Amino acid sequence: MSDVWPTELRVQDSGAKLFVSFDDGTSYTLSAELLRVESPSAEVKGHGPGQEQLVFGKRRVTISKAEPIGSYAVRLIFSDTHSTGLYTWNYLAKLGMGEKAIWQAYETKLKSEGKSRD
Repeated sequence: MSDVWPTELRVQDSGAKLFVSFDDGTSYTLSAELLRVESPSAEVKGHGPGQEQLVFGKRRVTISKAEPIGSYAVRLIFSDTHSTGLYTWNYLAKLGMGEKAIWQAYETKLKSEGKSRD
């Protein structure tokens, strides 16, 4: 994937969604839940392969605030106080493009571990 640049970034539906459009003409509306459970933070992704943590029970989480980080990313602050993930433009585009597969994998992992989105 080549680098993309956002043309619009907007928190919608009282924090339930993030709308982002890019200079390549693509746009995505991502749920706060997806953004939270796929946070690029070390707390969620770990510091290397195999260290990922399964985040669950976030169906009702919302985005409380979006803060720009330089010209390369946005920090999302969630209603559960999570705020350590820096979402680069390419990462947001990756989530948007792969949303269906990411959700399927997430729900499969939840089921296999006996966890719930609630």
